[in-house]
Amino acid sequence: MSDSVSQVLATALDGVSARQRVVADNIANVDTPGFRATSVDFETQLKAAIADGSFAAADGAPVATTITTTPTDTPVGANGNNVDLRKETMAAVQSQFQYQVLTRAVADKFNLVKTAAMGA
Repeated sequence: MSDSVSQVLATALDGVSARQRVVADNIANVDTPGFRATSVDFETQLKAAIADGSFAAADGAPVATTITTTPTDTPVGANGNNVDLRKETMAAVQSQFQYQVLTRAVADKFNLVKTAAMGA
């Protein structure tokens, strides 16, 4: 995928996938003493790259966007763990919906290219 729309979709899919992995890790460690939950942000840099038109470099190579993982500010419990299961469950559901929308957009884009290539 070399055009900017494809690059944006691929970058967004990478970011949502990273978020799904982090949320799953947080949920898996809900009872682990001392575990500190983390969150993922990729949207900030992706939005900035899209807004300023710098998403694709002059040679067509994608401009790197960073997926950042930071500790959450959820209060820490008695065992030193700060995983909020309700918050993480909502994040998991939201990420799943985002992933579904993005994969649908990728499929639609490929179908459009296929239709154009076939001349129909």
